[in-house]
Amino acid sequence: MKSIKVLSIIISLFMISCQTKKQETPIEESTEPVSMNNTLTEAQKAEGWQLLFDGQTTSGWRNFNSTTIGSAWVVDDEALHLNNSSEEGRGDIITDAEFENFELSLEWKIDSCGNSGIMFNVVEDPKYQYVWLTGPEMQVLDNDCHPDAKIIKHRAGDLYDLISCSTETVKPAGEWNQVRIVSQNGSYQFWLNGTNVVNFTMHTPEWDALVAGSKFKEMPDFGKATKGRISLQDHGDKVWYRNIMIKPL
Repeated sequence: MKSIKVLSIIISLFMISCQTKKQETPIEESTEPVSMNNTLTEAQKAEGWQLLFDGQTTSGWRNFNSTTIGSAWVVDDEALHLNNSSEEGRGDIITDAEFENFELSLEWKIDSCGNSGIMFNVVEDPKYQYVWLTGPEMQVLDNDCHPDAKIIKHRAGDLYDLISCSTETVKPAGEWNQVRIVSQNGSYQFWLNGTNVVNFTMHTPEWDALVAGSKFKEMPDFGKATKGRISLQDHGDKVWYRNIMIKPL
């Protein structure tokens, strides 16, 4: 009888020991990194930054002179992506809102031999068939492969067909590039990967002369607006844009 009690006590102690060890076993935490793309920090919110792309939907964007966005523009790799596998649902897209004085920040990557662009001060009106009839462009390009890279003022980061970058800072196709475009009372700065590459002032005699010496000279309303929509160009090649945010100035 005594031996049975002893055995019972030993079994009970063993079970308590096992439960204690089980409780002491640390819970494994997920090692998968949490994405910070397409989000704003509290500091950015306090500074007045606004997201133009939520990372999950195409909300806030639509095709030029349309109320909807084409099916070729999708969300992929946490980015607003032009998938050129079909001719349907294509076209340049614009923001719902207009902007005048602002700081625009975004990242882009382009497919091999690809071409795209970031335009601003785009005027939406049925009389304009294309965004580039009014809006100047910061060129997005694979400088290593695309034929436009052989043309001065057509390379990545250039004010397209108007001013070349002061230095080349673009990364190869498939890698992310960081952009800042600052608009302040007609003066503009282009930044590419942390370097100020282009500066110019619009709505001056010097600006008019610059346009007169470019391919835009036959477009009477090009570069005349002081505000407008931001546009991402469909040039027929795969391109990705993410972390698109703007701060009104």
